[in-house]
Amino acid sequence: MKALGARACGALQMLAMRLQDQWREASRRPDRGDISITTVIIWAASITGAILIAGTIAVVIKKYNGLLTGL
Repeated sequence: MKALGARACGALQMLAMRLQDQWREASRRPDRGDISITTVIIWAASITGAILIAGTIAVVIKKYNGLLTGL
């Protein structure tokens, strides 16, 4: 049990050191990870387009489902 506790303590110390390094890096470069508004607009348009296309396909399949079963 002592060995498991020592390993856990060591792992937590390594995690704490890594988090401190990341915080230092983030404070040194505060603009890291920002997403431009253009990227957000492109993603929103892509998702909206995909939903519209899927909806249109679903409506067409539902409308012509009876006619397509005999093919």
